[in-house]
Amino acid sequence: MPAEIEIRHCHSLTEYDECVRLELSTWGEELTVPAAIFVVAHHSGGQVLGAFDNGQMIGFTLALAGLRGAERFLHSHMTAVAPGYQNRGVGRRLKLFQRQDALKRGIPLVEWTFDPLELKNAHFNLFRLGALARRYIPDCYGVTKSPLHAGLPTDRLVAEWWLDSERVRGILADNPPPATGQRERISLPSNIAELKNIDRAAGLRIQSAMRAQFEQWFSKGYVATGVENRGDSTDYLLQPAASVAGLQLEDLDGE
Repeated sequence: MPAEIEIRHCHSLTEYDECVRLELSTWGEELTVPAAIFVVAHHSGGQVLGAFDNGQMIGFTLALAGLRGAERFLHSHMTAVAPGYQNRGVGRRLKLFQRQDALKRGIPLVEWTFDPLELKNAHFNLFRLGALARRYIPDCYGVTKSPLHAGLPTDRLVAEWWLDSERVRGILADNPPPATGQRERISLPSNIAELKNIDRAAGLRIQSAMRAQFEQWFSKGYVATGVENRGDSTDYLLQPAASVAGLQLEDLDGE
């Protein structure tokens, strides 16, 4: 990635408008939030982070401040990178800057939702960043007209990124802690991102079966910690929460 790309906080209305421009090109009008939400995030303890190439915004992250009990966290609602800069490390640099900024502020956790059918995103979240998932939200945002969702319910996994955990520190240092304990698998076709767009009925069947499996294992105290490609299929890897190195998951009762 070009060295001149800069990651920093956004502060001006002009920069928030640029974030909206990237939103529109990424998700379309139906899913785009207005610039006013970026203003609210900035002034209420959230984050608006931008990636700039010679002054031109080519990516952003929007996070909102959250509170669960007495514990603060950030909900990272959106991250987008312009098409010409994707797969060049911009998204990872945005997330690493987000982590650094949150830790400086004493915030231990960043959360976000992601589509479990988007396996590249899942690999990035769980394997590259060290997040994990133990919550599944069926049809989180309702059925939309966005072509990205292929008319399916917007089921989402909730990524939990425990920023200073042994697991995250090891993964970011390319020294992941070894997996221990029993591991379970949830298998999906490796081409599910394309399949759901050409065969909605098949996509819906696969999504429904996947939902039932995630809900089953999460109810037994398992967490999703990785993704493994096996050719025609790709597996989510799940293990008991107690076996995840250095992790102490907070109780979500009453959320």
